[in-house]
Amino acid sequence: MPNSIGMKGYMKGALLLTISSIIVKVMSAIYRVPYQNLVGDAGFYIYQQVYPFISFFVAWTSGGFAAAISKMLADAELSPDASRKKSAISQTVFLYLAGLSLFFFSLLFFGANLLASWMGDEELSPLLRTGSFVTLFMPFLALMKGAFQSRGEMAPVAKAQVFEQFIRVTIILAGAFFVMATSRSLYAAGHMAVLGTVVGEVAGIVCLFYFAKKRFSPFSFEWAWTREKKWPIIKEVTLLSISISMSSLLLLCFQLIDSFTVYSLMVESGMNSQLAKETKGIYDRGQSLVQLGLVIASSLSVAVVPIVAVQSKKQAGRGTKPFMQLTYRAALIFGVAASLGLVIVMPYVNEMLFETNSLQNVLSIYVLQIIPLSIILTFTAILQGLGKLKVPFFILSGAILLKGIGNLILVPFWNVQGSALSSSTVLLIAAILLIAYLKKLTQLQLAPLHFYIKLAGASLAMTLAVQLSDECFERFSGIMANNRMEAAVFGFVLIAIGAFVFLTFVAKLRMLSEKEWFFIPFGRRMAAYQLWLNKRK
Repeated sequence: MPNSIGMKGYMKGALLLTISSIIVKVMSAIYRVPYQNLVGDAGFYIYQQVYPFISFFVAWTSGGFAAAISKMLADAELSPDASRKKSAISQTVFLYLAGLSLFFFSLLFFGANLLASWMGDEELSPLLRTGSFVTLFMPFLALMKGAFQSRGEMAPVAKAQVFEQFIRVTIILAGAFFVMATSRSLYAAGHMAVLGTVVGEVAGIVCLFYFAKKRFSPFSFEWAWTREKKWPIIKEVTLLSISISMSSLLLLCFQLIDSFTVYSLMVESGMNSQLAKETKGIYDRGQSLVQLGLVIASSLSVAVVPIVAVQSKKQAGRGTKPFMQLTYRAALIFGVAASLGLVIVMPYVNEMLFETNSLQNVLSIYVLQIIPLSIILTFTAILQGLGKLKVPFFILSGAILLKGIGNLILVPFWNVQGSALSSSTVLLIAAILLIAYLKKLTQLQLAPLHFYIKLAGASLAMTLAVQLSDECFERFSGIMANNRMEAAVFGFVLIAIGAFVFLTFVAKLRMLSEKEWFFIPFGRRMAAYQLWLNKRK
């Protein structure tokens, strides 16, 4: 990061990226609801089978490679021959990514039939071929985002992220509406959804080119062969990109495992193929619920990296420890609230969002993973800020392996419930290992015993308040002709009651101080409420 930018500008840019990341994640979670309503559970299954293949490369490029390039270019800026080093890095990384993108494009495009057959549904191969074009834009997107971020110019990256997601969501929903109004082909609707991701990626690149034209050219490096060794650059950018984006790629890897195992194993176990598609589609509803529940934790993970990185370099003061403790407590508070809250109101939420109340128990198990995921996202971010990437990489890689083994063992016996149980259990193990590693690294008590007692009390109060309110609402059940509308009204009211009671207990018990609330995205209102609440006699 150039010195001219200043810490104030850097933190302002980090805030912009945080806000844009929240917007993108909310849009990503929400668009699935109308899409599922348009295409049904079988249509949702089709899209969700292919989605992780495409999103894997988008997440790796936008999150991993861009951040890795940014760090490498910022570090090169400090060297005496900065211009030559930056040129060597940009040239080497661009050519390396070009080779990678061609490899992955060939793998998806020419291997589509094989991959689709492994998933047990050969009609998915055209969708994989269309999605393969996403990989061709990896070099341009990664290098431009990395160049902007290395200069501390986060606004263009933030705007491009939101614009890319907006175009993507618009095409997905408009395409699904058009297809279902004409041919009603579920695979054609899925094809349009995949195409939306490709077009969205192109839109993001066009947006970045527009901003780059006004400021600088990220491709202005010399093409002459440099003396700089290529392998160290390639090794560093690869390891950094994977380590940085590992927490994002974790869920996508879990979804990839589900794509290859859940449907095919259910069919092999004797389930009718159409029923298996619909069952997998209902199971995939959980991803939208988890993403919504992780919005706070995700924003925390994005916000905490620059804070920890800056504080870790300070000689004076308390350093990173207070921020680690705050991040852990905030992630646990909101993770428990979101997960437990969804479990309590699942019958209403399921019907309100997805038209039916099918597989309520499976989805309840599924959303339990919000708690360990909140820890995983924030702890990998903290460790990234400290420059500790290797151990989290091995922990999360082990989690992916265990998830695959868990599916192979549990799905033949318990169908999608086995997959949900596998995910939640494995993620809990990974979260515990990350906590143990950070505590060993820092010798830090993340939270005192009374914090957990207060959290249990707030959770119990929320549960009782929602259940008592639900019993009162049961007297009015059936007064609306539309069951889904009734579920929506009751669901919203119960969610509001649960959130109010939980946050009131958190504030009254001062589980976070007023100052600490200010470090949390949009925490100012809670700080004011906590002050008001504790002034009352």
